[in-house]
This record gives sequence, structure tokens and C-alpha cells, in this order.
Amino acid sequence: MISQYRQRTFQQRTNTAFKWSVYLVPALLIYTVFMAFPLFDSVRLSFFKSGSFLSRDFIGFDNYNRLFFDKQNALRFWSAFGNTWYFFFIHMVVQNILGILFAILLMEKGLKGSGIYRTIIFIPATLAVLVTGYLWKLILNPQWGALAVLLKSIGLEQLSLPWLGDARYALTTVSLVSAWQWVGMPTMMFLAGLQNISDDMYEVAEIAGANKWQTFWFITLPLLRPVIGIVTILTFVGNFNAFDVVFAMENVNGAPLYSTDIMGTLFYRVGIAGQHPVSIPDPGMGSAIATTTFLLLAFGSALVLRFTSESSERQVL
Repeated sequence: MISQYRQRTFQQRTNTAFKWSVYLVPALLIYTVFMAFPLFDSVRLSFFKSGSFLSRDFIGFDNYNRLFFDKQNALRFWSAFGNTWYFFFIHMVVQNILGILFAILLMEKGLKGSGIYRTIIFIPATLAVLVTGYLWKLILNPQWGALAVLLKSIGLEQLSLPWLGDARYALTTVSLVSAWQWVGMPTMMFLAGLQNISDDMYEVAEIAGANKWQTFWFITLPLLRPVIGIVTILTFVGNFNAFDVVFAMENVNGAPLYSTDIMGTLFYRVGIAGQHPVSIPDPGMGSAIATTTFLLLAFGSALVLRFTSESSERQVL
């Protein structure tokens, strides 16, 4: 009897798994064709000289050797690598800190019109990046842009600088525009995280005499660490895959003087469009850039996930 019961249970579970697998096959097929295969084929291309699918002109790690150690290629790669980290740093400092601040303000009791404020904060994230970048390019024009007109009207025309034309300010300006557009995403995520924190925790802290800063530092922030981890990963992946905001506000050459050149624009310029002055695409080198970026993202995301999971385990213990 026991063996028959186990056999029926096994058959039922097998049938259930088979039924669910029927629904998973289309999604798995789409993922394989449009995500997994291009990823592995990009890795394959990085070891070949020619870009055609049937090419077998194997050159090993020569593309990586040229990318990291050839004087001209290495200069452009490490410059874009450093610029991307700076781009990510601005987002972490400005976008995500503002996201936490906005979420806390929206959680304040008695705040009227919180729904309107949420909408206002989130609206920029619904706009196309190319449209946003082009509009800000017009606004920041030092001659007739809205910012220049405003500064001149209040007697601060000396601050009407070529924000996008000066290598000292261009990357910071583009990063701030991108952070402004996407600040609504971490705000909503942090807001959801704050709503899951029990009010009892804050009541106990209030009874114990903790001020708002102590409550935030010792209760809110530790309980938000899982959300902070997810936001960090999304920011990390999004920034290292960024392309359109630089394309809209500057160009694929990372003007001025490659100061806004990031990994996305470098990949496009090398692997798809071709670099000046020859302008011949090098798919092998482009695939090497894409593979390096993918490995960096995988390693960085794994580190953040491990850190946040360990923090959550320590909180439970």
C-alpha cells in the first residue's frame, strides 16, 4: 500500500511538472534565441578575427591582448572604463540617496498629496531617454538655452557655462541628467521597502528615546539593506550598459575629447560603427568589450548579492 501511494504521488507530481513545463517552453525558447544564444555567440566572436557567423579564423586571446595592452586601444578602453565607474558613482550618490530621501518624505504621516508627489517624481522615468537627453541638451545650451536665460535674468550669467562642451563638466552633467530621469525607480522601490517595516519597530524606538537620525541609522537602514542591494545591482547593470543618454546629449565619440566615452559608446563605436579615421567595424574587438563588461557585471552583482544576503542572515540571527 505504501509503495502504491508513493507511486501515485510520484506520477501526480510528474504530471503536474509536465503540465507546467508546457507553459515554460515558449518562454525558454524565446530566452534561448534572443538572450542566451547571442550572449554565447558574442563570447565566441571575441576569439575570432572575422565577424561572419561561419568564420573560423581563430586568433585566441589576441582581441583581449589588443584591447588591454595595445597603446591606442588600451587608452580608449581604460578611459571608458573609468568614465563608466564615475557615471555609476554619480548615480549611487545622487540618484539613490535622493531615492531614499524622497521615500522617507513620502512616508511621513499627514503628508497631503503624496500621490501627486509620487507621480511627479516618477514621470521622468516614463520618458524616452533620447527625448530627455535632447531636451536637456537644448536647456543647457550656453547661448540661448533655458538655463542660460534664467541665469542671465537673475544676474548669474557667469554660471552660464558650456556644460556639455567642456571636458571638465560634460560627464558630470550627463550623469546628473541621467540620475534626474531615473530617480523615480529607486524611490518607488525604497518606498515599498519602507512600507514593509512594522510600525512597532518605530514605536519601540520612540519609547526608548531615539531621535529620527538614530531611528533611521539603526532601524530603517539595516532593514532596507536587501532593497539597497537590489537597487545597487540594477544601477550597476544599467550604468555599465548605458548608451542612449550619452548618444543623445553628446555623440558616440564621447565628446568632448572622449570625456563622456563609456563602455556602451566604446562598444558601439568599435564593434558596430567603426572608429575614426578608418571607420571599419571590428566585431571581434567589440565582442571582447562586451564579454569583459558581462564578466564584470556578473562578478559585481554576485558580490552585492552575497553581501546583502549575509547582512540579512545576521539580522535574522
